Amino acid sequence: MPVRHERPRPVDRRVRVQGRPVDAYPALPPEAERGSVRRVTVVGEEVLSRPCREVTEFGTPGLSELIDDMFLTMHVADGAGLAANQVGVDLRLFVYDCPDDQGIRHVGHLINPVLDLPDPAGRRLVDDFEGCLSVPGAAMEVPRTDHAVVRGFDKDGNSALIEGTGYFARCLQHETDHLVGRTYLDRLSKRDRKDALRQMEDRREDVFARRAIKAADVGR
Repeated sequence: MPVRHERPRPVDRRVRVQGRPVDAYPALPPEAERGSVRRVTVVGEEVLSRPCREVTEFGTPGLSELIDDMFLTMHVADGAGLAANQVGVDLRLFVYDCPDDQGIRHVGHLINPVLDLPDPAGRRLVDDFEGCLSVPGAAMEVPRTDHAVVRGFDKDGNSALIEGTGYFARCLQHETDHLVGRTYLDRLSKRDRKDALRQMEDRREDVFARRAIKAADVGR
């Protein structure tokens, strides 16, 4: 998930890793330091429009490698979140490195996530601009609830619960959508969807060029 998240990481020192506060954390997560850059899929590719498969094997080298690569790919693309099908892998997994509206940085990954939203009577929907690394260069206003809880597992199969508010809640909802085969375009009117696709057509090459430069800088 980019735009608004295509920005420098927050300088606030408050960080939560896998939902837990830590005293300090590097600008580039350790996973990204180990990873390799993968190609980001683009809207229209079939892998983005079908539900992803459950992860059934935990603690494997292949799963760790995928998470490492997703972190670096997200960093190179200036994203705040990235789902596995955005690198062409149809597994229920996403990574995130995203600030909330209080400036707290949230870093981690979640496997086989299940999204819990507030009861409809108590939901507060917020319209804010949203983009997607798989819709390069486009941004549109999308209504999302300002609070979200996602339950799932970490790469070792341990239960995990991640709670988000504000912008981070938006990120959690955006990435969970990806894993059921939806992009934010599917939440837009036909007119707004066409507008977003026009934006992408006009700007995608500039976005790809910036990503290529950043990938070259990290040497991977």
